[in-house]
Amino acid sequence: MCESILKVSGLRATVGDQEILKGVNLEINPGEVHVIMGPNGAGKSTLANVLMGHPAYEVTGGEALFMNKGLLSMKVDERARAGLFLSFQYPQEVSGVTVENFLRTAKKEVSGIMPMMGRFNATVKSEMQSLEMDEKYLARYLNEGFSGGEKKKSEILQMAVLAPKLAILDETDSGLDVDAIRVVYEKVQALANADNAILVITHYNKILDYIKPDFVHVLVDGKIVKEGDLGLANTIQSSGYEAFRASV
Repeated sequence: MCESILKVSGLRATVGDQEILKGVNLEINPGEVHVIMGPNGAGKSTLANVLMGHPAYEVTGGEALFMNKGLLSMKVDERARAGLFLSFQYPQEVSGVTVENFLRTAKKEVSGIMPMMGRFNATVKSEMQSLEMDEKYLARYLNEGFSGGEKKKSEILQMAVLAPKLAILDETDSGLDVDAIRVVYEKVQALANADNAILVITHYNKILDYIKPDFVHVLVDGKIVKEGDLGLANTIQSSGYEAFRASV
């Protein structure tokens, strides 16, 4: 097993003429759940997109190692095949591609083997049951006509099926009601194990009722300015980000 799943050192990135990430340092080891919190505009989603290889962002400095390999030189599909997964804040609709076909094809691409239909469908339906999703969604086009909560559950279903080494969840709680937050994050916690890692990006403390991070990081103005445990999230809940802004 590699020493760390992800090691980010001095990562800097821009979009257009604006520098968003200003030297991010982050290390995630197998078996760990990390939470990144921060005010709007701090660079949380930018970090997620840069790690996944979104072409709108330009990396201008630093490095990122994924499973001891240079992540930033890899294409997006190579990152996915290597075991990196991103749950989008705003999942896109894909007309003409059913959820079932998408999941089976994606599983083939990351594993190199086309899964057997019967066994695969049984696994998918079991995962759907734990997410309180009706099996009818398998026959629907990916995210087309889905509610916000249904889209987010669909993302976590993908995570469950693909079993990535590192799952980055970018404000998956956004737009979810209290019941859906419980279902989604109880499932996320259940998917955590000694061989993978999870990075949750959020500004909503409510999710911490259902997921227990090993580390909490505060991202302000493009830098991680504070790291701690669950107590740090409680401090943010009571005092906000003002004290952390002063430390930038």
